[in-house]
Amino acid sequence: MATISAKLVKELREKTGAGMMDCKKALQATDGDLDAAVDYLREKGISKAAKKADRIAAEGLVHVASKGNDAVIVEINSETDFVALNEDFQKLVQDIANHILEVKPEDIDALNKSEIDGQTVQDKITEAVSKIGEKLTLRRFVLAEKTDNGAFGEYLHMGGRIGVLSIVEGTTDTEVAKGVAMHAAALNPKYVSKDQVSEDELNHEREILKQQALNEGKPEKIVDKMVEGRMRKYLEEICIVNQPFVKDSEVTVEKYLQQHDSKLVDFVRFEVGEGLEKREENFADEVMGQVNK
Repeated sequence: MATISAKLVKELREKTGAGMMDCKKALQATDGDLDAAVDYLREKGISKAAKKADRIAAEGLVHVASKGNDAVIVEINSETDFVALNEDFQKLVQDIANHILEVKPEDIDALNKSEIDGQTVQDKITEAVSKIGEKLTLRRFVLAEKTDNGAFGEYLHMGGRIGVLSIVEGTTDTEVAKGVAMHAAALNPKYVSKDQVSEDELNHEREILKQQALNEGKPEKIVDKMVEGRMRKYLEEICIVNQPFVKDSEVTVEKYLQQHDSKLVDFVRFEVGEGLEKREENFADEVMGQVNK
């Protein structure tokens, strides 16, 4: 049996919200496999892990910009949330977003090597580090295109903690597209529609739901019907077009768009620091550490 560390138990607890002992048992039962332990807890009905947001760790800003038929969403990270309020940092993020629209780099490496204001983007960020006094990381970006008969939805929430770029075709009304972007910011869907969900993911979820139902003591003859009902609810939770629209819960996002003779092509949602590990420091101790230097 694998040795289960306290750190691994803590990580599972943060991902699932389950109790410490339940997490330890799940890890023991799965030989320390974190993903398998999440599934184990869900099958036992102990965890609602699929609905838990990933731990938000790093600080910084997300920015969305567009020009003509091109748009970009970009995330740049910093060490503390104070930097997000720094005007120099905000301008840096905006300048880099506009630069991406101009040069359309293939990836982060190409972006860092491209020139902006007579210097490489990497050198510009290094210069900003010296001025701002914190490590800055150009983490990710996504470029998008639309047709002349389309619209971009650009939405920033909490001053750039969450950013969404939606691409809608069939209308040039940016407010329609922005409504979808706001919805994605609020509900955090994973996909546009069921068509984007892999068979592996569907089968994986179906098996978990089946084990849930059996563990609840439901008669085996009705389990399959229950599972399909729960699968419909699961798809509603992860696919944006099936979700009740945040501005009008009487219609789905798909129906809302149909009312405007349009459809959602794609969307990108960035949340600052998602999936990154944050430094575990006490702010008061950090300040005192600086004072005592």
